[in-house]
Amino acid sequence: MNPSKVDRRRLQQFTDLPNVGKAFAEDLRQLGFSAPAQLKDQDPVKLYNRLCVLTGTRQDPCVLDTLISITRFMDGDKPRAWWEYTAERKAMMAARMK
Repeated sequence: MNPSKVDRRRLQQFTDLPNVGKAFAEDLRQLGFSAPAQLKDQDPVKLYNRLCVLTGTRQDPCVLDTLISITRFMDGDKPRAWWEYTAERKAMMAARMK
């Protein structure tokens, strides 16, 4: 869903989350989640790595940006577009490479 349309009071399905459409909702189900509330306190990097293993392919880095956006949202942050996390993700990954 477009972050500007998200209503925190109406989080019944994954597509109610910011930046999540039908395909990404299926990724979340593949990770073993069945409701948005289960994403609270989750580590987006661990979820990304697990999804890569489950799918047998390296996911696009934008997937990690989206996971950051939805886990942060579920932890109380305002809904933000996934690309607002790209610089943070790049810095985080660069720091891990050192």
